[in-house]
Amino acid sequence: MTATNIEAVPLEATRTQALEEIGACADLAALAELQRKYLGKSGVLAGWLARLPTLPPAERPQLGQAVNRLKKELTEQIAARESALERALQESALGGSFDPSLPPAREERGTLHPVTQVTREIEDLFVSMGYQIADGPEIETDWHNFEALNIPPDHPARDSQDTFYLRGAGRLLLRTHTSPVQVRALERLKPPLRVIAPGKVFRNEATDASHEHTFHQLEGLVVDKGVSVAHLVSSMKTLLRGIFRRDLEIRLRPGFFPFVEPGFELDARCPFCTTGCSVCKQSRWIELLPCGLVHPNVLSASGVDPNEWSGFAFGLGLSRLVMLRFGITDVRLLLSGDLRFLEQF
Repeated sequence: MTATNIEAVPLEATRTQALEEIGACADLAALAELQRKYLGKSGVLAGWLARLPTLPPAERPQLGQAVNRLKKELTEQIAARESALERALQESALGGSFDPSLPPAREERGTLHPVTQVTREIEDLFVSMGYQIADGPEIETDWHNFEALNIPPDHPARDSQDTFYLRGAGRLLLRTHTSPVQVRALERLKPPLRVIAPGKVFRNEATDASHEHTFHQLEGLVVDKGVSVAHLVSSMKTLLRGIFRRDLEIRLRPGFFPFVEPGFELDARCPFCTTGCSVCKQSRWIELLPCGLVHPNVLSASGVDPNEWSGFAFGLGLSRLVMLRFGITDVRLLLSGDLRFLEQF
């Protein structure tokens, strides 16, 4: 019998013994000890490899390959036995009712609020038109919320905006519109500029299906040289095309807003009917947003020369737009926190 055959006999015996011991192992600690015994740095297989230099060069590859095959086999068998022992421990702890092969419970994922969905769509649209997204504090000063927007303390326009004033905080208040961001943008950025400002606003109003004390608006402002009503109309058509996915006929009606001159109410042809419906109140027109050219007093209050610069501004009721988009009939649902309502979106 050659030297290789002599060595192969005890190696096979080692394999048989190792497999028997692994199969009979009853706990993880004993299995770890077996792993060290056979696969450790000073283990049985390491001893076999240490014999290679004593063999003739032609014999060494055969024994080396046999030892490596056995090492791989024992590694797989130890891993399989370890999994079986761990599974047995889990089943024992749970009274035998646990099946680790079952998939985990499906993770519940939330969805974006409908106001957030529409806001992001509009932001993407205006960013593609070169606008920046501006933000401002929800607790505002009287100056930014009213006076800088050409609404002095005795102005009748304040009567239409029932305001939450902060007790003991001087002239601080919860902003009644997003227009104060216009002023802050003009103070900070200086013209030429294009900005939109989506955000939450507050009015001290009695709530019903169409009125809420907290709702969302989006303000837009463009200041540059030579801005006209034609630029305003073009931008508003682009906005409505992005919202309703088609071109809508629009009209401008005169409207008074202290911070624009001239001021307009922009209406769009109802996208939901051709003969009249409950959304347009049978008129076939939907009142969507107030707009106009920025009043020179507003530019002056922010340190912008109205003789050099002009602009247009518009305000969009985001809450109302969301109601139109999704057919929501009660504005109070938007901030109700009712998951049954929100899960629909």
